[in-house]
Amino acid sequence: MAVAARKAGRAGSSAANKSTANKGSARKAVPNTPQFDKSQDLAAYNEMLLIRRFEEKSGQMYGMGLIGGFCHLYIGQEAVVVGMQMATKPGDQVITGYRDHGHMLACGMDAKGVMAELTGRRGGLSKGKGGSMHMFSKEKHFYGGHGIVGAQVSLGTGIAFANRYRDNGNVCLTYFGDGAANQGQVYESFNMAELWKLPVVYVIENNRYAMGTAVSRASAQTDFSKRGVSFNIPGEQVDGMDVRAVYAAGQRAVEHARSGKGPYILEMQTYRYRGHSMSDPAKYRTKDEVTRMREEHDPIEQVRRRLLESWKLSEDELKVIDGKVREIVNEAAEFATHDPEPDPSELYTDILL
Repeated sequence: MAVAARKAGRAGSSAANKSTANKGSARKAVPNTPQFDKSQDLAAYNEMLLIRRFEEKSGQMYGMGLIGGFCHLYIGQEAVVVGMQMATKPGDQVITGYRDHGHMLACGMDAKGVMAELTGRRGGLSKGKGGSMHMFSKEKHFYGGHGIVGAQVSLGTGIAFANRYRDNGNVCLTYFGDGAANQGQVYESFNMAELWKLPVVYVIENNRYAMGTAVSRASAQTDFSKRGVSFNIPGEQVDGMDVRAVYAAGQRAVEHARSGKGPYILEMQTYRYRGHSMSDPAKYRTKDEVTRMREEHDPIEQVRRRLLESWKLSEDELKVIDGKVREIVNEAAEFATHDPEPDPSELYTDILL
């Protein structure tokens, strides 16, 4: 599904708005959202629905005691990673924090391997030793999954440095949240990335709450697209609930970075429906707030309406898509439940001394 989404994104690239951002400036969300063709909407719908159903199943399995440790769900934020992946090319890298299941699926990593890692099984992508927050795939150019807040930002900058050194034309998408945006190493990374014109796109997923702390209570500058102004890094705010807006902004940012102009910052204004983690009751916000966001801004429902109204798909056709996605997720859950646990000897493998 991830490959299909990327191909659909490239096919519709001519529809994206051209950037008018000045160097070192920040711009608001582009008001004229580009239109998707049918293939793009279908690809985005499939990919976002897979992430949504996977995360719903993960939540169920956590409640059943099948998933241990921390578990951070991506429900509500699906448009961000799907739209960005549609704007990339093969070879581009992705690195993110601990809310990483959606990023892995969007990168094309096998749902069975992801789910088996959550349950700590031998067939997991990290052999059952990494769990929810620590999965990697060199084949899919996915470099984690990192449990330390903001740690991935300097690592993503390092990957971009390697791209520049090797002159391979690749761009590293470095994702982090509004909470991580206040970490000191982020600004060290910004400085080096602009100084050396590194091909990196910093994607700030602003879901309004750093754990239970609202952005306004933790950030003196709440417009995260401006965080790179003092380093001359351009940035923009994006409607992270609309996959079309994400894709268009992603194209602008990736092209900027790939062309040798250096880093670019995208603030994705998004929202998570579940708590920070499975242990979070989310009492810092009202149920009405969550309901309003679901009803008025849900990223999957937006595409679903277009498929019904603009592309004249029937409810039955959408049910077929949902059925296929559920089948993938159910097979992944079945595998992750019955696959053997790692042999104790695995404790002594993959160790860096």
